[in-house]
Amino acid sequence: MSSIEVSAQPPTQGVTPTIRLSDVDDVVIARTQLMSGTVIEAENLTVAGLIPPGHKVAVRDIAAGSSVRRYGQVIGFASQAIRRGQHVHVHNLAMGDFHKDYAFASARRELPPCQASFDGIVRADGRVATRNYIGILTTVNCSATVARAVADHFRRDINPAALAGFPQVDGVVALTHGAGCAVDPKGESLTVLRRTLAGYALHANFAAVLVIGLGCETNQIDEWMSHEGLAAGSALQVFTIQAQGGTLKSIAAGVERVKALLPAANAVTRQPVSARHLVVGLQCGGSDGYSGITANPALGNAVDRLVAAGGTAILSETPEIYGAEHLLTRRALNREVGEQLVARVRWWETYCDRMDAELNNNPSAGNKAGGLTTILEKSLGAVAKAGSSTLTAVYQYAQRVTAQGLVFMDTPGYDPVSATGQVAGGANLIAFTTGRGSAYGCAPAPSLKLATNQRVFEQQGDDMDINCGGIADGSTSIEERGAHIFDRMLATASGERSKSELHGYGQNEFVPWQFGAVM
Repeated sequence: MSSIEVSAQPPTQGVTPTIRLSDVDDVVIARTQLMSGTVIEAENLTVAGLIPPGHKVAVRDIAAGSSVRRYGQVIGFASQAIRRGQHVHVHNLAMGDFHKDYAFASARRELPPCQASFDGIVRADGRVATRNYIGILTTVNCSATVARAVADHFRRDINPAALAGFPQVDGVVALTHGAGCAVDPKGESLTVLRRTLAGYALHANFAAVLVIGLGCETNQIDEWMSHEGLAAGSALQVFTIQAQGGTLKSIAAGVERVKALLPAANAVTRQPVSARHLVVGLQCGGSDGYSGITANPALGNAVDRLVAAGGTAILSETPEIYGAEHLLTRRALNREVGEQLVARVRWWETYCDRMDAELNNNPSAGNKAGGLTTILEKSLGAVAKAGSSTLTAVYQYAQRVTAQGLVFMDTPGYDPVSATGQVAGGANLIAFTTGRGSAYGCAPAPSLKLATNQRVFEQQGDDMDINCGGIADGSTSIEERGAHIFDRMLATASGERSKSELHGYGQNEFVPWQFGAVM
């Protein structure tokens, strides 16, 4: 399995002070902190100034205004003259426009099929789950407190007796949000919220769902259900606080409803199923200069394995593929799919203009401290998560994913919002790479954390599931880590707990995308 073309395997023989990713690159990456005067024999240059780990060193003189390449791709333009051996970062590298050849569907790649399986929970309608929760959703922020009180009654750390007789139930989780009212009832903002809630209401990882509303909100339960083609029944129950007679009566009613749902929810067993039922949302957060060298291409290798086994991977975070979308359009199934991706990028350009923002406001401060300078550089590393598979479909936020293989969902780059859309679309597992460290989980889908470097794996070990840092020093390979990540995906889908699950993450990370006027 090979990773996306912008990633490269660091040398495994000997440990050089820097990593070169392409023969045409203008920079190399520091493996560790480099002091001024350090000699890089492989590049025949001497370092001029302090270079932090993961940051870039110029390997040739670069004139002001000239393009600068990493991964063999343009990551920006020199804002001043740069001498070989100098640090290349925000002080001398800036954004700029350049031509990108979309070459639609010119580099499609079909992977040889393979067989893989995990122990899943098969629902009566054929959907396959990786977890078995009871969910409590809210139509509006006003019902959030009641929903959380109902879920808290069943918390094993607070009231262990509540679920003592139901070992097959992973928990009762309340997924609340800050929207649902004071918006245009026919506008896009409410449409997206309703679509997101429906995706969760129908998610295979929920054995049953209770929806709690206030009663007078814009997002009326009946209208939401009609709009999304939902019907109340034993596995989807609804009520409003106003109809129940207030807070205390609503909490009591909610607790009783969940109690009634528990026996059926507990009556499940895991059984071997094909990996084609695994849908993995791909995320990266707190990225650093190593992300596109280690964890992202290793995850891309695992994605290729998943796709070859018939499964699905959802690449997202449109602002974080900006400037690298041409690498994905070349792998599109056809021109139509490629043009759909470009259309989402153009939407973001227009959106940013309207909001008086810039796409290069991403990378974050932490990304820059880790060595990433421009959104072009960050995006080129981010798309490595997608491996080398054919891009089969493009979806809008929280749309139900029906295609198999590698797909793209249009989401913001903010991880909780992005992952919420992926799970609404059907993701039953999240794979999340991080270089600066991240504390994140995603109920009802388990989330695996992949550390890009040894430091963050050791420093934040309580949160990291997989260490990819050895790729940078040559002690392991992208291929080996890719195989390991895929194995961990299957084990996690089979019920093995991730670090974030052990910590109880998941309920606070439900963040539907909100945009449009609040009135």
